[in-house]
Parts: sequence; C-alpha cells; structure tokens
Amino acid sequence: MSLPLITPLGDEALRIVLGDTLDPAINQRVCALAERINTAALAGVTDVLPAFASVGVYYRAPAVQRAVGETPFAALSRQLQPLLPDTALAAQAAPRTVDIPVCYGGEHGPDLAEAAAACGLTVEELLSLHQQPQEAQQVYMIGFAPGHPYIGQLDARIALPRRATPRTLVPAGSVAIANRQTVIYSLAAPGGWSLIGRTPLALFDGGRIDPCLLRPGDRVRFVPIDATAFAAWPAAGTEAA
Repeated sequence: MSLPLITPLGDEALRIVLGDTLDPAINQRVCALAERINTAALAGVTDVLPAFASVGVYYRAPAVQRAVGETPFAALSRQLQPLLPDTALAAQAAPRTVDIPVCYGGEHGPDLAEAAAACGLTVEELLSLHQQPQEAQQVYMIGFAPGHPYIGQLDARIALPRRATPRTLVPAGSVAIANRQTVIYSLAAPGGWSLIGRTPLALFDGGRIDPCLLRPGDRVRFVPIDATAFAAWPAAGTEAA
C-alpha cells in the first residue's frame, strides 16, 4: 500500500490513510494533517476528523469546486494533494497538556486490584506506571461517544485486553485501560475496559464553548486525588487550561 492513500468513505466523505498501526508518530502526523486541512478551508468541506492513523474528510458534494466532468471526490482529492504529509508534518505545533485528576480504586475504580494482579504488579506499581509522565501519553482520537478520548500508549507492563464480559453501564468520568490505552467515559455508556478510577471533570458538556474537554493531539497527565477531593471538586473546574 502506497501512503498516504485517499479512498472514498461514502457519497460525501473520504479517508486519508497515513498508516496501519497504532503509533504515536503516525498519530502526530494525522493531527497535523487535520489541522492543515482545517486551515485550508477548502470549499465544500464540512468536517475533518482525525483518527488513530487516518483523517476523515466530510464534504457537501454540490459545494466542492471542480472541473467539468470531474467528480466531487476526484476534485477534492486533487485539492488535498498539496496538503499531504511531508517533513513539515513531523510534529503538531504546540500541543496542549491537560491535567486529569483521578480518584483511583474503590467505588470509582472497581477493577483496579484485579487489573494489577493480571499484570503481575501491585496496585501501587500499576498506578505509578499509569501516572508516569511520558511524552507519548497523547490523545489519539475522540470517538465512541462525544468527547470520549483514546489516550496512549501505556507502558507495556500494564497492557491488558478488554474484559471478557462488558458492563452494560459505566458511569461518566470512569477512567479505564485496555490495549495499552486509557479511555475516559464522557457519558454513561456500556463498556468493556477495566475501570481503575474516575475523574470529576466533565469530558463533554454541550453548554461549553468547546464542548469536548480534550482534543486529538493533546498531552495528558493523570493526577491522583482522594475520595474527599473527588466529592468536593468544583463544577466550575471542568474547562481545560
């Protein structure tokens, strides 16, 4: 497969593939490309969505500027060519770093002890690795639900698969791990990842100017708090810095 590869994604969308593996470097190029496409403001484009290793570009076909006989997909693909990856896409400019307070274990993280045992670690060792400030702890993408981040990659020593039996309802704010990633449930929803804690922050709030707390490309630090701090966390403290 020659990359990047542009393929149709329905009647009014296309996908630009930059890789086929879960790789922080590829994801940084994805975020940078999405930013370039947004900045270019091409006629007809309605949304640009970065994923793990690809960028989805959604458009309104009648509004795409094209030559006689050219399809909207072909025209938009041609216009995107100058924006495709080169050395300038090696890194995203000035990513944000967002601290996420987490109350680990207990009622907020019912799978913590089981997850540590499955990794052959103590709870303290698992938490140390989860809170380890690594440059690679970045938001790969937002998906599954509004504001629901996929963050990676976790240390290989705390690599876990999804749980054999998913829960039918996971509380909003739950912090969960699987597949060397962390997710934070933005809304109450079913889920099959191991729950190790919960944040008092609102990952999604439709009343905010920017409803999603995190964006693809952000860096995340997990900061432990106790149950008392969790219960007293101010509702106003939900905006990212």
